[in-house]
Amino acid sequence: MARHRVIRAALASVVAAALGCGTLAGPAAAQSLTDRFKSLFGGGKSEEPAEKPAPGEGQSRESDVLCPPVAIRSGASTYAVGAPGKEPVGSDLRFQATITRTARECAINGGEITARIGIQGRIIVGPAGAPPTVQVPLRVAVVQGGVSEKTIATKAYQTTVTMSESGSEPFTLVAEDMTFPAPSADVAENYIFYIGFDPQALKPEPKPKAVRKK
Repeated sequence: MARHRVIRAALASVVAAALGCGTLAGPAAAQSLTDRFKSLFGGGKSEEPAEKPAPGEGQSRESDVLCPPVAIRSGASTYAVGAPGKEPVGSDLRFQATITRTARECAINGGEITARIGIQGRIIVGPAGAPPTVQVPLRVAVVQGGVSEKTIATKAYQTTVTMSESGSEPFTLVAEDMTFPAPSADVAENYIFYIGFDPQALKPEPKPKAVRKK
């Protein structure tokens, strides 16, 4: 009986210590976006370290309320490329990319929200064989939902993936420069981050037409 009491006392001490650590773990919850991505995505060479903002610089708890959720745009969850002049189906498929995980973080500064959106996915080689490197085109948009959707901000991104003989490679993109005006409280809950593949992002931007001087 005495031995059992000693064991129970030891277990109680361990539990108490664990609870004590839990109460002190608050600052860890405010870890950087890169740390969150490493925790979520498991890290990787495709991730670049993000600069940590100075304590209290442009950040507020209000950003947790005004940071919209992330959703994959319907019809833009996969990106398939076929052999030249062929449709990406069957034996003509070169590769297909899919989005698997997302994360986001927002900060408020002077009435403007700066969002960092993390996207992770995977590229699988098809029967036609993928090139040595693959350009992955992605788009992030801030949309106000409702009866009629309103696009608040949108931006295209690209990331390059070096393929290996394994036939399957992950990719990670962190979009750190998405900014938009902080919404009012009555419409904030209708805001959403839409992400998806956008092949148009691979095309060069059209050059502005020169204005003839009179």
